[in-house]
Amino acid sequence: MSESSTPAGVVVCQDGDVQVKSALLVEVDDYPIAIVRDSYGELHAIGDTCSHAEISLSEGDVEERTIECWAHGSSFDLSTGQPLTLPAFEPVPVFALSVQGSDVYVDVTNILNGVSTQ
Repeated sequence: MSESSTPAGVVVCQDGDVQVKSALLVEVDDYPIAIVRDSYGELHAIGDTCSHAEISLSEGDVEERTIECWAHGSSFDLSTGQPLTLPAFEPVPVFALSVQGSDVYVDVTNILNGVSTQ
């Protein structure tokens, strides 16, 4: 008999809730996270707040593997959280994300790029 393991983290949405080149705002422990499906269909979990200003990244445009802040135009790499354009110069956190069945899990205790959520 085989055991199935449950992914770390909490279920934040269903796989079908996020379309290609779009983002969904979720909260885990009162922390806003953007669940983003890039142009290639891959899901990412990043801190939803732009590091330049208190702007929701989930409202921005997704292109290839980046998301652009709608207010000031800073683009962030979805894999690393690094800003690719000014005015932002600080990265945003990138969280571990996994999909089991149709459930999308995010583990806010596993920050892949080491950026603080404080």
